[in-house]
Amino acid sequence: MTTSQASSVETLRWCEGHLEMIDQRVLPARFQYLRYDSAQSVAQGIREMVVRGAPAIGCAAAYGVALEALRHRKVSAADFAVAMERSFEVLAASRPTAVNLSWALGRMRRRRESLASQPVAAQVDALLTEAHEIRAEDIRVNRALGEHGAALLTDGARVLTHCNAGALATAGHGTALGVIRSAVAAGKRISVIADETRPFLQGARLTAWEMLQERIPVTLITDNMAGFMMSRGEVDAVVVGADRVAANGDVANKIGTYMVAVLAQRHRIPFYVASPISTIDMSIADGAAIPIEERSQREVTGFGDCQWAADGVSVRNPAFDVTPAELVTALITERGAVHQPNRERLAALLARA
Repeated sequence: MTTSQASSVETLRWCEGHLEMIDQRVLPARFQYLRYDSAQSVAQGIREMVVRGAPAIGCAAAYGVALEALRHRKVSAADFAVAMERSFEVLAASRPTAVNLSWALGRMRRRRESLASQPVAAQVDALLTEAHEIRAEDIRVNRALGEHGAALLTDGARVLTHCNAGALATAGHGTALGVIRSAVAAGKRISVIADETRPFLQGARLTAWEMLQERIPVTLITDNMAGFMMSRGEVDAVVVGADRVAANGDVANKIGTYMVAVLAQRHRIPFYVASPISTIDMSIADGAAIPIEERSQREVTGFGDCQWAADGVSVRNPAFDVTPAELVTALITERGAVHQPNRERLAALLARA
């Protein structure tokens, strides 16, 4: 892949009646698409982290519903309704923390219910159109978010990011990395410091790869080096993504984000969260109520075919943590940046046309 192609990478794409998704488990060693044809297979792809990142998961789930609709295009209306309900259930169960999953499924469900009296074929076409629009809308939102965030970065800023919130975590452009892309496009000289992001190494494998493809200067560090870099005055800002933002502004993001936020506060470095409106969940009062996914112990005891931990050791593997709103300098959305986010400010943001 050339550098000119990198910014237009399609994390997921519709091709000949199927959904294709980049297999992010094998990047950067291999670049390949996997093909999906049912809600069950898409749910498995989400669960196994072929696709990851809250916005991308939401888009994939929408296409999972559309695929299942296509599979049942010729059945009776009653059987179609049963199949659709089953697809919503299997996709909803794939991963618990990223709210974009339930947001996208809710949007697809409302679309189907609005056409319940229409012929099955009409419902199928409408669901596929809705999935296409969710994907296109995500790209538009990320670009708008990126422009708002770019204004917060100074020329020459050295920006630390944790995990991968780039094009690979969305339908395109990215959230946290979208801010960096937009700042670079605006003519600012921006360099990136990428935490490796244990245990799945999204920073080392994905963020570093994206930045290298676009020739944006990037330095890879281990997660436990962030405090050292900050103490030496080598970090000017932190920008991360989010998998869910609670009503009070608490942020769930990849495990390790909380530690970075605490370090940023200690060193008086702005800590920005780049997140579309769809990631804000006003039904969750605060971060304590956000469900935190626990993943396989194999992700901690080794990587790939290499095991480095002792057999039989007890393992914890929460995939996310929660950063209290008081540590967030600003939440960057497609409608603008909300400084010191709280319940009142987020409610006002959502009420804004």
